[in-house]
Formats: sequence, C-alpha cells, structure tokens
Amino acid sequence: MARPASLSVAHRWLLWSEWRAYPGRALAAVLAIALGVALGFAVHLVNASALGEFDKAMHSVSGSADLEIRSANAFGFDEMLYPRVARLPGLDVSPVVALSALVDDKIQVSLEGVDVLRAGGMGQGASDGGAEGLADFLSGRSVYLSAAALSAAGRKVGDSMTLGANGHAIQVRIAGTLPSRANTNAVTMDIAAAQWRFGMLGRLQRLEIRLAPGIGTAGAMRMIRAVLPPDAIVTDTASEAARNDGLSAAYRVNLDMLALIALLTGGFLVYSAQSLSVARRRAQFALLRVLGMQRKKVLGQVLTEASVLGVVGAGAGVALGLGLASLALNLLGGDLGGGYFHGNAPQLVFAPWAAAIFGLLGVGAAVLGSMVPALAASRILPALAIKNAGDAVDPRVRARPWRAVVCLVGALLASLLPAVGGIALFGYVAMALLLAGGVMLMPWLARALVSPLRHVPLRHVPFRLATARLWGAPSQASVALAGIVASTALTVAMAVMVTSFRGSVERWLGDVLQADVYLIAEGGRGGFDAATLERMRKVPGVAWLGVLKETPLQFDARRPAVTLLARTLTGPGGHLALMGSRITVPAGATAVWVSEPASRIYHWKPGDTLTLPLPGSPKARVAGVWRDYARQHGAIVMDEGTYARLTGDRSRTSVSVLLAPGANSDTVVAGLRSAVGPGGGGVTVSRPQDIRRQALEAFDRSFLITYLLEGIAVCVGLAGVAATIGAQVLSRIREFGMLRHVGALRGDLVRMLLIEGALLGLVGGIAGVALGVAMSQVLIHVVNPQSFHWTMDTLLPWPLLGWVIAGLAVATSGTALVVGRSVLSADAVRAVREDW
Repeated sequence: MARPASLSVAHRWLLWSEWRAYPGRALAAVLAIALGVALGFAVHLVNASALGEFDKAMHSVSGSADLEIRSANAFGFDEMLYPRVARLPGLDVSPVVALSALVDDKIQVSLEGVDVLRAGGMGQGASDGGAEGLADFLSGRSVYLSAAALSAAGRKVGDSMTLGANGHAIQVRIAGTLPSRANTNAVTMDIAAAQWRFGMLGRLQRLEIRLAPGIGTAGAMRMIRAVLPPDAIVTDTASEAARNDGLSAAYRVNLDMLALIALLTGGFLVYSAQSLSVARRRAQFALLRVLGMQRKKVLGQVLTEASVLGVVGAGAGVALGLGLASLALNLLGGDLGGGYFHGNAPQLVFAPWAAAIFGLLGVGAAVLGSMVPALAASRILPALAIKNAGDAVDPRVRARPWRAVVCLVGALLASLLPAVGGIALFGYVAMALLLAGGVMLMPWLARALVSPLRHVPLRHVPFRLATARLWGAPSQASVALAGIVASTALTVAMAVMVTSFRGSVERWLGDVLQADVYLIAEGGRGGFDAATLERMRKVPGVAWLGVLKETPLQFDARRPAVTLLARTLTGPGGHLALMGSRITVPAGATAVWVSEPASRIYHWKPGDTLTLPLPGSPKARVAGVWRDYARQHGAIVMDEGTYARLTGDRSRTSVSVLLAPGANSDTVVAGLRSAVGPGGGGVTVSRPQDIRRQALEAFDRSFLITYLLEGIAVCVGLAGVAATIGAQVLSRIREFGMLRHVGALRGDLVRMLLIEGALLGLVGGIAGVALGVAMSQVLIHVVNPQSFHWTMDTLLPWPLLGWVIAGLAVATSGTALVVGRSVLSADAVRAVREDW
C-alpha cells in the first residue's frame, strides 16, 4: 500500500504532467470559461452602469421628493388638482411644468417651470452667476441652464438664446447655472412664465410631494389616489425604479441568458477536455488504484483539475469582462446598441459581488462539466483498465438514449410554461435542456448516422477503417462531438432567430411604408399646424396626404408609456398591418387599434373597452390588433380626426405623401417645404428606402452584441474542436503503430484520419444544426413573445447552415490531418513498445 505522501506526489504529478503534455486542451477549456464569464460580467456591468446613470438623472429631476404625481399624457393635467392635493394632511406639494425643448433649434433640453418660492431658489438649485433680478425671471425673460446644456449650446452666463417648446419660441437671457442638474441638459424658468409663453395655461405635468414626519408612503398614496383624475398617476421610488428597469429589462435579461448559455457551452468544452484526459490516463488511474488510491481520491483528483481550470478561467474572465464593459460603454453606449437610453456613456462602476457571482458560475460550469468524466475515472476497474483497453463502451451494446429523451421532453414541457415576472425564464430552461439532451444523444446519434456507411460496398481501406472506428468507439466520438454540437447549436440558434426577426421586420416595413415621401417636424417646431397641412395638401403633385401625431400615454406607473398614434386611416396610405380579424365598433363609439406588444402586456383584445388617460378620460373600444416592430412597450392607433375632437390638438408631427402619376419627387418636396414656411427649416424629408435602410441599420446595431456572441461562440467552438480532435489523435499513437505493423501504409492512415475527421465534423454539424434549429424555435416562439411581446415567422438561412456543416467538416478533417501527420512520423515499433 502506497503511503499518503506518495499519493500526494502522484496528485501533483497527474495535474501538472497532463497540462504540460497537452497545454492546448487546457488552454481551450480555460478560454471557454473565461469568455463565458467575461460576457456575462460585462453585460451585467454595462446594464448596472446604465441604470445607475438613468436613476441619477431621474433623481436630479425629482430632487428630494418622496412622491410624484405625473401626467399620464403630454397635455398635462388640470392645475386645479394642485390645491386638492395640497389640502391633504401631511403633504408639502410643489407644482412643475415639464416640456421637451430646443435651445437655438439644435440642442435638446428638458424645460421645467417651477414655483421659485416653493422650490427654494432659482430652479431647483442655488444660482451661482449673474442673475438680472427676480422680475426678469418671473416674466420669462431670463432662465437658468445646467452646466451640460450651457456647454452644449456654446453659451455663457449673460448671453441670449432662443428657447423653443410646444410650437412656441422665445428669446431669453441666461441668468445663471443649475448646480443640482450639472450633468443633464436642463433649463429652468418660472412656472407661470412657462405656462404663458409655451401655451400651457391651466396645465401641469408634475407635482412633487414631500411627506411630513410620521406620514407613511403607502397611506399617502392611498389618499392621493382618491382625488386623482384618470389622466394623472402617483409614483414612488419603487414605481420609478420598476419603470426605468422595465425600459430594457427584457433586452438585458436576454443578453445575460445568452452569456450564461455561452458559459454552458464552455462547460461542455471542459467536459470534452476532461473526458479525453481521463480516457488517455485510464491506465495511470488504474495503476494508482492498484497502489492504494481510493475511488473518492480519484474523483477528487479530476474535480481538482477542473476547479483549477475554472478558477483560472473565471479570474481571467472577470478581468476580461471589466475591459469589455469599458469598451462596450464607449462604443455601444449603456444599452449595448439596443436604443433604450440616450445621452453620454455612463461611468463604469466595478461590482465586486457580481464579479464573485460570475466567477463562481465559471468555476461551477467547469466542475459540472467534469463531473461525468470524474465519476467515470473513479469507477475504472483496475484489472481491465491497466492495459488501456480503449473505448469504455462495448460496441456490441446499443446506446440507451433515455436520459437524452428525458431532457428533450423536459425542454418541450418547459417551453409551454408562461413567463415569470415578464421574463421568459422557462424558455431559457428549455434551451439549456435542449442543449444537454442533444449532447447526451450523441453516442446514439453518432452510431445511427455512421451505421449506414458500414454497409457501403466500398473496398477503400481508409474509408472502412474510419467508419469502423467511429462506430466501434462511440463514447470517444461523443466526447469529441460534445463541444462541436454545443457551440454549433448556440451559433445556429442565434443565426436563425436573427435572420427570422430581420426578415419579418423587412416584410413589415414593406407593408407599412406605402407612401412616396415622409416629412417629420423636428422637436422645436411643435409639429405642423392645421393651416400648414392645408397648404401642403394643395401642393401640385400631391395625390394623397396622411398625417401622424405621436404622444405617450401612461397606463401603469410601473411600466413604460404606451405610444398613442393619431393618424389618417382612410385613403390608399391608411393601411394597418392587422393580425387576425377586426370587429365593428358601434356607432358613436371611439375605435382604437392596439399593437401586438400592447395586447400582450395589458391583455387587451378586440372588443375590450379602454379608458384613455387623455383630458376628459374618454372611453374607447378595441377594434383589432396590429403588428408593430417599432415600439416594444406598445402602441395604440386612433383616427386623427377623433384625436382632434377628444384633445383639441390639431398639430401633427409627421406627414406622408403619395405622389400623383408622373409627378417629380424633388419638385413636390420643394413645394412641401415651401408650404411649411420660411425656408422649410426644422423638417426632415425621408423616402421609404431611406427609412427602411435606417430601420435595418438600427436593427443591426441593436443586435450587434448578439453578432459578437455568435462570433465568440464560433471561435470557442473551433478552438475546442481543434483541441479535442488533436488530443484524440495523439492518444491513439499505439493504434497507428499496430496498423503500421499489420501492413497499413502511412498514406492510408493519413487518408483514414482525413475521412474520420470529415465524418466527425459532418455528424457534429448535422446534429448541431438540427439542435440549433430546435433551440431557435424556442427563441422565436417562446422567448421573444414573452420578453419582447412580438411574434415572427421562421426563416432559415440555408446558405449559412450549409457553410456551418461544410466548415466543421473541413475544420475537423484538417485538424486531424495536421496532428496525425506529426504522430505518424513516429517509429511504428516504438509506438507499440508498451504492449511488449
């Protein structure tokens, strides 16, 4: 019996000698874990930094308010709500007018009108520069700018500038700065002046409420809700956090889950590396067992190796993730290209707890990936394994795929479950089970695909040897295929989903972009008024003119706003991409059409009655559901004439024009610009092809991080393929020596390895593509509807799928050939010396 000290030396020898002999295999496993950890940690850091910056901006707007009453629409609520709320006990209330404005027709700013006496100073912070006096401020002749707005406008305190909002523009003087809003583009003026100068008399957008000591938030909100009209909502810190988080929650969770699936793929590559390592050292483990090493020590040895790989990979992944997050913030912004947040890139903040969690996930993936080979090593029978008999599975025994079938059935059941808190949690569980089931199915599938080749009446010796090897050693083939299938499946799943989504968006754009020319009024104009629209209709060459007005409606304090689209619904350009049937709304009722995301989020269906948060709280009947890929949080369409009757608002933000036959587009556009007013300034002119190109560019930008994930998965997969195939070839040196002894030529063995590698790549490619297509259906029909609330049609990128299979066949055969040539250069007699 060996002494414990000897076994300790054996532990260290097994660990370091294996990595010195095959550094590429260990490096591939470490790289896979590091990339998975880096992606997850980077996505988390970017999201946390973006949300933190967003929260800081929201807090700078609301100041120290405990509660806020917000308008549920862009028109504001009746200012008589202010005294009703102010009379409630224990509340200190400050009114605010909040508008989107332009400085000098180019710099977008947030304009706030405040009661200077209640706000405690000019704006919401102390003035620190050249005020011309309270009289100028109260009359609206002077305003206060934040440092960011002052810098963006290229102005200094004391300068004059043009301030435009809600279709009105005035000249004002910069009286000072706003220290409390230094990092946001903000302008503050007196509340009465803001109402008067910008057409908001009698309306407010916000009431800021501070609670007296002893007044609870829940009780105060109940009191306030009792006096609120339907076009106003009350929010607290939790509601604001939930609403801000909801802006990009699904997008962020999607990226997090994809990063974790990439980490799971890394776990499969660790499984491949460790399985090959255990198979190569079966005789060594058997000898140690004979010398006295217990089974649990063997198990601990393999898991220790996996833990070291995981720790090294996780540490490198955390460092790499920090660098990737910094790079992503600078290149893609806080939303990783998703278009949810705007403004300067937020400052990156290191999150130690997140680093620890993702590091532990990396170590866990490595250990779990090594569990199966570790158990196999501990169960080795020393008497049989000491001569390294080869494949651990008897080729005469049929593989039993029942574990794989259980995983696949579990994936099917998980895909049928609903979302959890608006997140497609079970959809991702289904993808993980599909991946696990597909890999478990490899021994059975490899034999099933190779079996017909054994009966091909071909006397080509290398071909016969290659097929016999793959059929007779299914466990070794499945080890090599595990990493190939995992990385290929993830890549194919993402490629099919993105292709389907992009194709559906392209078809939708072709369906909705039916006009020849589109004109959009920029923010400072306040839209096109009724007189301007009438002049535009009379421009020669205009066959049909449709109008559109977008305005946000807040139905739920904890959810992002729904967009109300008031548009022309009659004529050749008034088409809606309806889904399913539409109902006939009774005469006199207001008809609206809800988008697919709005229908899914709020569970609206044709025939339902809605209370719209507009002045007067009008009722509306849902007439149908329409497809919309532009607004993830939902939209409602209403006839523009009905909108004007309900709100009195006759300005429109955009115009679509169909040209008369034979009309020259440039001439008509020039006429439309002339009808707009002096110079046609403040108007953007677009054509359908321009809008389609910009929309698809935005789509590609939002999926840029997804494309990067795909590319990384391919690189990790190919690295794993090279390491796995190379290790298997190196471990068969005695087999090649024996074949040389019985008469096989070196060229025959080279061709055998080439065919064997190609067959392995084809089997892995076919299995990976099939599994990836199945995973893509979970993404398309489960994850996307539950996370983003829209559906799409499946479109398969056939050329890409073909290139994936062909590429894998070339990669595996090439790797086998390169490694095999070096092995086959060894002397045949020395290669079998261990059997003498």
